[in-house]
Amino acid sequence: MEAFTPRADIVRGMVERGILAHTGKATVAEAWRSVVKTNDVVGLKVFSAPGHTSGTRPAVVAAVVQGLIAAGLPPRNIVIWDRQAVDLRIAGYFEFATRYGVRVAAAASAGWDEKGYYENSLLGNLVWGDAEFGRKGEGIGRKSYVSKLVARELTRHISLAPLMNHNLAGVSGHLHSLALGSVDNTLRFESSPRALAEAVPEIFALPALFDRLALCITDALICQYQGEQLTRLHYATPLSQLRFSKDPVALDTLSLAELEAQRKQAGLPSTKFSPELYKNAALLELGVGDARQIRVEMK
Repeated sequence: MEAFTPRADIVRGMVERGILAHTGKATVAEAWRSVVKTNDVVGLKVFSAPGHTSGTRPAVVAAVVQGLIAAGLPPRNIVIWDRQAVDLRIAGYFEFATRYGVRVAAAASAGWDEKGYYENSLLGNLVWGDAEFGRKGEGIGRKSYVSKLVARELTRHISLAPLMNHNLAGVSGHLHSLALGSVDNTLRFESSPRALAEAVPEIFALPALFDRLALCITDALICQYQGEQLTRLHYATPLSQLRFSKDPVALDTLSLAELEAQRKQAGLPSTKFSPELYKNAALLELGVGDARQIRVEMK
């Protein structure tokens, strides 16, 4: 990092070392081909709402894109995506379409698959853009439909989440980012920790998401321990790390511990979020939530 800006050449080397360590393969190309196939349509799920400084950093995504293309994946089979197009544009991701020939897409713009959904008894206040917005009748507002992009186009997911706090979920990590980025009618879950703790793991467990999960990368180049979706670099610490795993729960659990440690070091009080989200995710066998059972290898 240089003045909170990633050095692209060094980040690319970090991504290469990370994927080699994660897969145990001899070459970078072999490593990426062991994670995805060259005929897959790979979605790179970014968290772009905080922008290019505090959200998923474009330098990390660029390194992943370069690795996938070098491994033989056609550029048009790589889709950088998030929920809203405006966030992707402001963060600079639409430039990747010109630079690398990949696609950039928004889940909300692709429309919603009415055959694929998550149902919850909690009734939502539908907003414009939700599949059931404007409809009337019994049960309207109880379903969250999966984006057609996720349900019909993408065959594999690579989640790239920043190490950034979330006031209710604890961390804007892989579970929260991929789950709520993939479906509509989500405002009903973000009003209380209990609702979020129930919905996020259950959405993440949908076959269109969890069964297609290929890899998770935590962008820990910077740890922002306060500010949520706003860039607050005075509440941030450069860690200069990238963390690789197939296990989203383990990575998010490590992120929670890191955020708490950084807050303590800064003299801030502990956050009061509900750990039930991660306990529920572990109960659904989405990953390991017990820090004592997580092995960390430094490279």
